[in-house]
Amino acid sequence: MALTPQEIGRIAHLARLELGSGESEHMRAQLNGFFDIVEQIRAVDTAGITPLTHPVAAVAPVALRLREDVASEPDDRTANQQNAPAVERGLFLVPRVIE
Repeated sequence: MALTPQEIGRIAHLARLELGSGESEHMRAQLNGFFDIVEQIRAVDTAGITPLTHPVAAVAPVALRLREDVASEPDDRTANQQNAPAVERGLFLVPRVIE
């Protein structure tokens, strides 16, 4: 998938960027290079390959150090909601933004 100069102009417009012709061409080359790398990665057949738990596991065994799943902070809901403009049944009330 190669981007055209018109597509780069549209992307720049959507991103609110003002690109000169040299900058636009440089950006197009960089983005097309990125898409080339993505296509190369997609072309690799990964059927039957087990995902790694960690990238280093491909070269050396890795023991993940996981901490206990326990609450480390006290429940300070009431203290945290003291300065809130509106609270109902322990929930912050916010203005409706979607009609």
